[in-house]
Amino acid sequence: MAQAAPVSGTPGTTGSTDVFGAQTHTMAKWAVPVAGGLVYGYWAAAINRDAGAITGWNVLFGFVCAIAFAAAYIAARTVAPLMRREMHALVWAVFAGCAFGFLYSQTDATILRSVFMSLPVAAGVYAVAFYRYYTHEDAAGKAS
Repeated sequence: MAQAAPVSGTPGTTGSTDVFGAQTHTMAKWAVPVAGGLVYGYWAAAINRDAGAITGWNVLFGFVCAIAFAAAYIAARTVAPLMRREMHALVWAVFAGCAFGFLYSQTDATILRSVFMSLPVAAGVYAVAFYRYYTHEDAAGKAS
Protein backbone atom coordinates (compact mmCIF):
# COMPACT_ATOMS: atom_id res chain seq x y z
CA MET A 1 0.00 0.00 0.00
CA ALA A 2 1.43 3.38 -0.99
CA GLN A 3 2.02 5.84 1.80
CA ALA A 4 0.65 9.37 1.42
CA ALA A 5 3.22 12.13 1.06
CA PRO A 6 3.22 15.13 3.42
CA VAL A 7 1.33 18.15 2.15
CA SER A 8 4.32 20.44 2.34
CA GLY A 9 6.35 18.10 0.17
CA THR A 10 9.34 18.25 2.50
CA PRO A 11 10.60 14.81 3.53
CA GLY A 12 10.31 14.06 7.21
CA THR A 13 7.71 16.72 8.02
CA THR A 14 4.71 15.89 10.12
CA GLY A 15 1.18 17.17 9.90
CA SER A 16 -1.74 16.53 7.63
CA THR A 17 -1.15 14.27 4.68
CA ASP A 18 -2.58 14.22 1.21
CA VAL A 19 -4.54 10.99 0.89
CA PHE A 20 -5.14 11.39 -2.84
CA GLY A 21 -2.54 10.86 -5.53
CA ALA A 22 -1.51 13.23 -8.30
CA GLN A 23 -3.79 11.50 -10.83
CA THR A 24 -6.82 11.98 -8.55
CA HIS A 25 -6.03 15.67 -8.16
CA THR A 26 -5.65 16.07 -11.92
CA MET A 27 -9.00 14.39 -12.53
CA ALA A 28 -10.71 16.50 -9.86
CA LYS A 29 -9.15 19.66 -11.29
CA TRP A 30 -11.25 19.14 -14.43
CA ALA A 31 -14.17 17.09 -13.09
CA VAL A 32 -15.29 19.68 -10.53
CA PRO A 33 -15.78 22.59 -12.98
CA VAL A 34 -17.34 20.32 -15.62
CA ALA A 35 -19.77 18.69 -13.19
CA GLY A 36 -20.53 22.01 -11.50
CA GLY A 37 -21.08 23.65 -14.87
CA LEU A 38 -23.45 20.92 -16.00
CA VAL A 39 -25.49 21.16 -12.80
CA TYR A 40 -25.52 24.96 -13.03
CA GLY A 41 -26.50 24.88 -16.72
CA TYR A 42 -29.31 22.40 -16.09
CA TRP A 43 -30.54 24.50 -13.18
CA ALA A 44 -30.49 27.71 -15.23
CA ALA A 45 -32.26 26.05 -18.16
CA ALA A 46 -34.90 24.55 -15.85
CA ILE A 47 -35.60 27.94 -14.26
CA ASN A 48 -35.64 29.61 -17.66
CA ARG A 49 -38.16 27.23 -19.24
CA ASP A 50 -40.51 27.60 -16.23
CA ALA A 51 -42.11 24.12 -16.56
CA GLY A 52 -42.69 24.63 -20.29
CA ALA A 53 -41.59 22.36 -23.07
CA ILE A 54 -37.90 21.64 -23.51
CA THR A 55 -36.78 23.31 -26.72
CA GLY A 56 -33.51 23.42 -28.61
CA TRP A 57 -32.97 26.99 -27.48
CA ASN A 58 -33.47 25.93 -23.87
CA VAL A 59 -30.88 23.15 -24.23
CA LEU A 60 -28.48 25.58 -25.91
CA PHE A 61 -29.05 28.08 -23.10
CA GLY A 62 -28.21 25.38 -20.54
CA PHE A 63 -24.97 24.42 -22.30
CA VAL A 64 -23.90 28.05 -22.72
CA CYS A 65 -24.53 28.63 -19.00
CA ALA A 66 -22.57 25.48 -18.17
CA ILE A 67 -19.60 26.61 -20.27
CA ALA A 68 -19.70 30.12 -18.80
CA PHE A 69 -19.89 28.78 -15.23
CA ALA A 70 -17.02 26.33 -15.77
CA ALA A 71 -14.87 29.01 -17.42
CA ALA A 72 -15.52 31.48 -14.59
CA TYR A 73 -14.79 28.80 -12.00
CA ILE A 74 -11.51 27.85 -13.68
CA ALA A 75 -10.55 31.52 -13.96
CA ALA A 76 -11.30 32.14 -10.27
CA ARG A 77 -9.45 28.99 -9.26
CA THR A 78 -6.43 30.03 -11.34
CA VAL A 79 -6.26 33.71 -10.38
CA ALA A 80 -7.40 33.72 -6.74
CA PRO A 81 -4.43 31.85 -5.19
CA LEU A 82 -2.04 34.42 -6.66
CA MET A 83 -3.56 37.17 -4.51
CA ARG A 84 -3.41 38.16 -0.87
CA ARG A 85 -6.00 36.54 1.37
CA GLU A 86 -8.43 39.49 1.25
CA MET A 87 -8.52 39.55 -2.55
CA HIS A 88 -8.44 35.76 -2.69
CA ALA A 89 -11.66 35.65 -0.68
CA LEU A 90 -13.12 38.52 -2.70
CA VAL A 91 -12.62 36.66 -5.98
CA TRP A 92 -14.62 33.69 -4.68
CA ALA A 93 -17.28 36.00 -3.24
CA VAL A 94 -17.71 37.78 -6.58
CA PHE A 95 -17.88 34.42 -8.39
CA ALA A 96 -20.54 33.08 -6.00
CA GLY A 97 -22.52 36.33 -6.02
CA CYS A 98 -22.56 36.52 -9.81
CA ALA A 99 -23.49 32.86 -10.18
CA PHE A 100 -26.34 33.18 -7.70
CA GLY A 101 -27.48 36.54 -9.05
CA PHE A 102 -27.71 35.20 -12.60
CA LEU A 103 -29.78 32.21 -11.49
CA TYR A 104 -32.02 34.50 -9.48
CA SER A 105 -32.47 36.79 -12.50
CA GLN A 106 -33.89 33.83 -14.45
CA THR A 107 -36.93 33.91 -12.17
CA ASP A 108 -38.06 37.12 -13.91
CA ALA A 109 -36.96 39.20 -10.94
CA THR A 110 -35.74 42.72 -11.61
CA ILE A 111 -32.01 43.25 -11.95
CA LEU A 112 -32.01 45.32 -8.77
CA ARG A 113 -33.69 42.53 -6.81
CA SER A 114 -31.23 40.00 -8.23
CA VAL A 115 -28.30 42.15 -7.11
CA PHE A 116 -29.73 42.67 -3.62
CA MET A 117 -30.46 38.94 -3.24
CA SER A 118 -26.95 37.97 -4.31
CA LEU A 119 -25.21 40.37 -1.90
CA PRO A 120 -25.84 38.23 1.22
CA VAL A 121 -24.61 35.16 -0.66
CA ALA A 122 -21.44 36.96 -1.69
CA ALA A 123 -20.96 38.34 1.83
CA GLY A 124 -21.33 34.86 3.33
CA VAL A 125 -18.86 33.35 0.88
CA TYR A 126 -16.43 36.19 1.58
CA ALA A 127 -16.67 35.69 5.34
CA VAL A 128 -16.13 31.93 5.15
CA ALA A 129 -13.34 32.16 2.56
CA PHE A 130 -11.57 34.97 4.40
CA TYR A 131 -11.72 33.04 7.66
CA ARG A 132 -10.31 29.97 5.95
CA TYR A 133 -7.48 31.88 4.27
CA TYR A 134 -6.80 33.95 7.40
CA THR A 135 -6.32 30.81 9.48
CA HIS A 136 -4.34 28.87 6.84
CA GLU A 137 -2.15 31.50 5.14
CA ASP A 138 0.25 34.23 6.12
CA ALA A 139 -0.44 37.85 5.15
CA ALA A 140 1.29 37.40 1.77
CA GLY A 141 -1.05 34.54 0.86
CA LYS A 142 1.44 31.71 1.32
CA ALA A 143 0.16 28.55 2.99
CA SER A 144 1.54 28.14 6.47
